[in-house]
Amino acid sequence: MSGDGWTLQNDINDEDPEIAEIVKKEKERQMKGLELIASENFTSKAVMQALGSCLTNKYSEGQPGQRYYGGNHYIDMVERLCQKRALEAYRLDPEKWGVNVQVLSGSPANFAVYTAVVEPHGRIMGLYLPDGGHLSHGFMTGTRKVSATSVFFESFPYKVDPVTGLIDYDELHRNAKLFLPKLIIAGVSCYSRNLDYKRFREICDDVDAYLLADMAHVSGLVAAGVAPDPFEYCDIVTTTTHKSLRGPRSGMIFFRKGVRKVLKNGTEVKYDLEKKINEAVFPGLQGGPHNHQIAAVAVALKQATKPEFKVYQQQVLANAKTMCKEMQARGYTVVSGDTDNHLILVDLRPNKLDGARAEKVLEEVNIAVNKNTCPGDKSALKPSGLRIGTPALTSRNFKEQDFVQVVDFIDRAIKITSEIVANCGPTLKEFNTKLETDAGIIEKVKTLKSDVENFAVKFPMPGIDGW
Repeated sequence: MSGDGWTLQNDINDEDPEIAEIVKKEKERQMKGLELIASENFTSKAVMQALGSCLTNKYSEGQPGQRYYGGNHYIDMVERLCQKRALEAYRLDPEKWGVNVQVLSGSPANFAVYTAVVEPHGRIMGLYLPDGGHLSHGFMTGTRKVSATSVFFESFPYKVDPVTGLIDYDELHRNAKLFLPKLIIAGVSCYSRNLDYKRFREICDDVDAYLLADMAHVSGLVAAGVAPDPFEYCDIVTTTTHKSLRGPRSGMIFFRKGVRKVLKNGTEVKYDLEKKINEAVFPGLQGGPHNHQIAAVAVALKQATKPEFKVYQQQVLANAKTMCKEMQARGYTVVSGDTDNHLILVDLRPNKLDGARAEKVLEEVNIAVNKNTCPGDKSALKPSGLRIGTPALTSRNFKEQDFVQVVDFIDRAIKITSEIVANCGPTLKEFNTKLETDAGIIEKVKTLKSDVENFAVKFPMPGIDGW
């Protein structure tokens, strides 16, 4: 074969050795490191095979059976199967729930919901971002509308109690009665406790608002039945599929069908969410769905119904509990004092440190976490804490005793951070200079990195070998 046909058949190692080499280095980093970012996970070989399939070649705007392109017979089969598996994974009655699996990820899913049911400049309430909320729940500052959701919709946050670190539902209720939102979001990005969906429902009923659960972080825990079920109380549920669910980077929107409420005169008010949400996704906000992603989500959803998936999620919770107790035993402050899910938020203010400096040292020793705001922080750009999660390492077969060792590595890195802070100027530039030039610090970082890597490579890595 000659010409372009030959190029199309080349292996990536031959066609683009630069990209191939970068991919291999990233794979090596993941294998030798400790991935503790709470929103990350390692997906399966089967999911990766679906992602790399010929399904990526096909355009399929519209719904199954109602496409704007021909040649979608098998694409329709894939999407319908994914929808069926999504309802089965969360034990939902198809007469009472529907699902859109075309949405590209979590933030687009939330924006599609707002577009469908809130309408321009309608009112929403979500958890304040510095208190553990997400950008897509309407975050803004006093001078800037940071998220597009706060540009196109009117947002008012609810907060956590600054002492307990727990959501203040009473304050939320009082403010909701004043603000009168069209929709309230029960969802988090960094909050280690279970959400009280029943209380959210009561508040929404009192102000006649829709209740949206954004379960992106806990969707795998919900599927396994080891976390509270948002479907019992919510009108709409959005999720990503790549966090605790352990699928590809994608999203889903679940919506109720049937009777929403009965008026005093006996008239039934029906849900009208299906058409609105589907049309908000396409043609409202997206073009053709990513069929390779939908197929990969279907694979992950099938995996989520297996008994071993529940065992995995139980281990995720057990590992998070261990990590929480071990950090506290070493004198660290965990926001809210405990965890009910897959993550903890460590407040470094009592240690006279901040998240950015600790994250930098941890990255240098191949431990991936993310700096995060703690309740009371004034700016998301200067966060006081570290968000640490267990799903990814649990996918590598880490157990409780392994997380004791992980916490020891984290503790050693934070102690190095403290040593640098105590011996340099106040700016981040001065901190980085000390980290990069002090011979004693360099040696300690090198030793800890070696210890981390020698420990990490003992554990298996899911996925396709070498990729």
